Amino acid sequence: MTWALVAVFAVVIAVFAYEYRLRRPDCIVLCETRTGLGVRRGPFYPRHFSLPIRRTPHSLLLTVDATAAGNLDIRVKLVGTVAPSLENLPALIRVGGWQTAAVAKAAEELQVLLQGFVKEFTETHEIHNLSSQNILDHLNERIVISGSKLGLEVISLAIQSFEPVDPQIAEALRQQEHARILEQTEQVSHQARINAARAKFKADEEIAVLEHELGLKKADLHKTQLQQESALARQRLQDELQRNRMRLQFEKEELELLKNNPELLMLTPQAARLAEASQSLKNARTIVSLSSQDLPQGSELLGIFRGLLQKALDGCREQKERNTTS
Repeated sequence: MTWALVAVFAVVIAVFAYEYRLRRPDCIVLCETRTGLGVRRGPFYPRHFSLPIRRTPHSLLLTVDATAAGNLDIRVKLVGTVAPSLENLPALIRVGGWQTAAVAKAAEELQVLLQGFVKEFTETHEIHNLSSQNILDHLNERIVISGSKLGLEVISLAIQSFEPVDPQIAEALRQQEHARILEQTEQVSHQARINAARAKFKADEEIAVLEHELGLKKADLHKTQLQQESALARQRLQDELQRNRMRLQFEKEELELLKNNPELLMLTPQAARLAEASQSLKNARTIVSLSSQDLPQGSELLGIFRGLLQKALDGCREQKERNTTS
């Protein structure tokens, strides 16, 4: 009995070792279920009831000989990378079959579609209107739907080269492109000079406006300064006129006082100097010149002073005459 259990256990282990395989991390293990295809998640899977598919990217390298409008031959080289799409595994099995090389088989079908897409696009365009970018844009629009139908995910797609097959046409296109680039460069250079001239004109215009505004401000400030100086000069003149009027009024009052009181002339500085001279020298004669050269002719003060002196001299002369007669 014990040997029988050991034999059964050994047979089970042998069958397990023969049938089951360890799932690799880079593989998708497919199996058939009642609802369609399923994916085994466990670490082991039965190899006769499962299909392991590598999830590593598959590279594409495709050369397409197509024709442009006018039956001009061109050659387009494409490079790309695809991988199995987890959302479209039934489509991948339908195209590639139940085999581990299903991704490669679907990639071949994708290459056929890419050839058709390239030829479809180039045949409707002139050769000088074709470029790597517009061909790639067309392929990216069409390949999104086609990739899902084939069960593939397009990771990358690029055009490695695009050129006419005829060397003369290729050289003509290169010269045309060279001339176009030179023309664009010249246009950019002219546009740059135009922009620079426009910027300089704008800057000069702004500078002129600012200088004009500065001149107006300076003129306003100068005008204000002149007004202030004029007002100050006017005030000074008014003050000077007021002082002169006051001085003139004082002189008029002084003359009026001397006119009404002639005896006050003795208190004037001229009479005081005359008295001092007569006291300092006993026998000296003091001569006071009252000619018109010393004082201005017609001075009212001079007339009064002369009249007073004349009266004094007349009084002295009469006194002497009385003394002599007596």
